[in-house]
Amino acid sequence: MKTATQDLFEEHVVIMQALDIMQEISERLQKNEPADRDDILDLLGFLSEFADRCHHGKEEDLLIPGLLKSRILENNGPISAILSEHVQGREYIAKMRKSINGETIKVDDFLSSSLEYVSLLRSHIRKENTLLFPLIEARMPRAEQHNLYKEFMEFEYRQIGYGHHEELHSMLEKLEKKYPFRRDTEGTWHGIS
Repeated sequence: MKTATQDLFEEHVVIMQALDIMQEISERLQKNEPADRDDILDLLGFLSEFADRCHHGKEEDLLIPGLLKSRILENNGPISAILSEHVQGREYIAKMRKSINGETIKVDDFLSSSLEYVSLLRSHIRKENTLLFPLIEARMPRAEQHNLYKEFMEFEYRQIGYGHHEELHSMLEKLEKKYPFRRDTEGTWHGIS
């Protein structure tokens, strides 16, 4: 059976794919190349539902309270930083949505938020993957991790419903084909036009 941290790590992989698509769309807009408004709205919907409501919701409603209860972490630096970055991400999503008015995209407004959002979430994920998750793996008993994973699945069902996860993944795959990325030798992602 999966553990809570394995589930969150796997979701990070998917969120990074969405961030790559966001970066490609942003780079196209910077070059005055077209990006479909509906694709942007779909991607923002994915980030709001999958990354924020589901993934961040699991962290905020289940993981963090569990860490505090078991005293694996105190409600100080790391917890405060995680929660603050979640709030900041929501603000960027709201600003990106606001930059889209009907068929018009206020490109400068969108770009200022989209690029900051991508940077914020990449850094956030890196910290969780390299600092938080190894700490949890080392200090939280395996049985507790398995129980937390079960709670995650129940939470996911309540938040987005049965089968919607797969729909979100399918939509992301379509966007990934339309806005592909490649990795250079330094590990940096670049859009392929």
